[in-house]
Amino acid sequence: MERRPGVPRLLREINDRAALELLLATGPMTRGQIGDLTGLSKVTASQTLARLEERGLVEVVGTQAGGRGPNAALYSVIASSAYVAGLEVGPERISSAVADIHGHTIAEVTVDPAGHEAPVAAVHEAIVRACRSARIGLGKLRGVVIGTPGVVDPRSGDVRFSFDLPGWHEGIHEALAGDLRREVTIENDVNLAALAERADGVAKGVDDFVLLWASRGLGLAVMLGGKLHRGRSGSAGEIGYLPVPGVPLPEDIRTEPGRLPSLAGGLQSLVSAEAVAELAQGYGFAASSAGECVRVAMAAGARGEPLLGEIAHRLALGVAAVCVILDPGLVVLAGEVGQAGGDVLASRVEEAVARICPVRPQVGTTTVTDRNPVLRGAVLAALGQAQEELLTS
Repeated sequence: MERRPGVPRLLREINDRAALELLLATGPMTRGQIGDLTGLSKVTASQTLARLEERGLVEVVGTQAGGRGPNAALYSVIASSAYVAGLEVGPERISSAVADIHGHTIAEVTVDPAGHEAPVAAVHEAIVRACRSARIGLGKLRGVVIGTPGVVDPRSGDVRFSFDLPGWHEGIHEALAGDLRREVTIENDVNLAALAERADGVAKGVDDFVLLWASRGLGLAVMLGGKLHRGRSGSAGEIGYLPVPGVPLPEDIRTEPGRLPSLAGGLQSLVSAEAVAELAQGYGFAASSAGECVRVAMAAGARGEPLLGEIAHRLALGVAAVCVILDPGLVVLAGEVGQAGGDVLASRVEEAVARICPVRPQVGTTTVTDRNPVLRGAVLAALGQAQEELLTS
């Protein structure tokens, strides 16, 4: 019989990964529970846990009462075995959060990008300050994900264009990786909000849904089969350009170095924060922001109904166009306008879509409201990278 000396080592690696993956996904477990769920014998499960303890990856965090015998030890992945950083970059601030391998945020800071000449320096300061606040070294980070508005090229990893971040040009991705001395991922901010929604919000566990972000700008995240759909050029979800009835078509939308495309016309001109605030003024509602305009209209009762109905109709034009192509089943309204409208606006959008579209999706409102959804999504994306690195190391 041919000898295969590499097989025992391979089996040990497979067993270690299975146990570690289970602990990362479910939290503290006993040796018996790990054995039952992985199919490992008691002896093999004990050997696996011993190896993981020796590598500094797991530890005993308590005990669990069993039957007649002694309490069983509870094992958990050591929180400090890896850290990640997530960032949200905007024109007025950069938010940075550091989390442990379980996804628990242990530090969060905000930096004003105006004091920096280059994006790399601003991002560097935000990450360093967050690490300092978390009392860890920069070298402890196993994943860094940055959320930005605009289109991210899936091939180069660079922001192709962004109205809010004109300084983020080709080469920034490589410059950031060089500055931080580690791999960096730049991701569209609305896509990251969708990741947070699927993990913690109304779309939790849902494999097929879209998230419509209505705020200063307009964006759409598409989740299909549990994965983000970005498109060949990273432009999937640029719904602001969608042609809609009664609105001029977007014109001169070419993207060239140093030149941003126009967003005059299209759906953007109907439901951006600026458009909603202007519409609200026409109905006699004025406030400091589009979200506040929506809240004031809702509080006004019957007097606010016409404005809410018009906003719902405008949103429904975009939702219907998406639904006849993707039929996602669930549409999540997020961003300043969507969050302010809550379930009241969501139900009106659902009804408006049903009137103009053969597909009637469930329309819900984001429930990731107690934290920054983009920042949370960036942390979750970085966490996925770190956990995979930990599992394969």
